Amino acid sequence: KAEKETSLKYTEKELKETESALAELRGDKESETSELDAVLDYYSKIKKQCVAKPDSYQVRKQRREAEIEGLKNALDILENQAVSFLAVRSSRK
Repeated sequence: KAEKETSLKYTEKELKETESALAELRGDKESETSELDAVLDYYSKIKKQCVAKPDSYQVRKQRREAEIEGLKNALDILENQAVSFLAVRSSRK
């Protein structure tokens, strides 16, 4: 009978320690889960900023055509200035 009481005493003590450890682990899990949720939420917000989305063909085509038109205008201006410069230079001689 004394052996059973001693065994019961140690079993109850082990049960209390296990329950205590379980409660601590549950608390750790909750805090880790909330931290993970916060990190994943932040990641989803910055992912939109970090991932480059390719432009559609139409957008790239329009941008390229606008750039070509601007370069043509610049070439016309430079050619006109060159003609004006040559005209001024030849009149000074």
